[in-house]
Amino acid sequence: MKRILVPTDFSKNAEYALKVAAQIARKNNSEIILLHMLELPHQGNDAINGGSAIPQIMLYKEKAIEKLEDLMDVDFLDGINVSEIIQFEKAFTGILSISKKNGVDLIVMGSHGVSGFEEMFIGSNTEKVVRTSEIPVLVIKNEVPSFEVKNMVFASDFSPEISKPFEKLLEFATLFGAHLNLVMINTPNSFKSTAVAEKIMSEFVEKYNLSNYSFNIYNDVNVEKGILNFATKVNADLIGMCTHGRTGFSHFFNGSISEDLVNHTVRPVITFKI
Repeated sequence: MKRILVPTDFSKNAEYALKVAAQIARKNNSEIILLHMLELPHQGNDAINGGSAIPQIMLYKEKAIEKLEDLMDVDFLDGINVSEIIQFEKAFTGILSISKKNGVDLIVMGSHGVSGFEEMFIGSNTEKVVRTSEIPVLVIKNEVPSFEVKNMVFASDFSPEISKPFEKLLEFATLFGAHLNLVMINTPNSFKSTAVAEKIMSEFVEKYNLSNYSFNIYNDVNVEKGILNFATKVNADLIGMCTHGRTGFSHFFNGSISEDLVNHTVRPVITFKI
């Protein structure tokens, strides 16, 4: 995990994400890339093509540069290699293109907790980043003075197709020495007996050299509530999930579960694309 991308709109929530990214970078000797997206109004796009608003656009850019320079001087970034990028592009496409171009290993984003993603990450932009990013995305809701992942939840159906993202999740868990709570959520519409669920989970993990983990089967009215309630029960520091690109979450992770879960939990969430 050598490069961490932190998109910022200079809000408090973006600062919370940056503080967590700084802790991860310090722990893993990583570089942080600070990204600010300047989404131009229609007249701004016209200006690029020869319009008259170029001075206004340059003023926006200069102000953004000043804010980034101030941000790079904060105490919690001392000793960390930090670079900055300002991009004239839509937030969603810009984040993905910059992460790919710069060989980023992790994206850390801030959000406004239970009220959903606001500020820079409005509406479908965040959902698209979380669902379609080829690299892991860590979403931070609140200030985390000490980002210590000692107790991590991974909820899944443990099908063979999640093997590759699971390997990335293991790397992250190992970095922090986290205990991994592997959980299968049972719902009225998708119920498995304890024996069947344990067999599926056991066969899935036998190919990995795991030591600090436990199996869990949790019953609830739906998957989202099951994950949230189980994470509360074990007092999880982080919830890990696999995403399935544009089609939503694999198997029981489908429909609006991804957006609802990320929006409704106050705990940090990290996603890995299948």
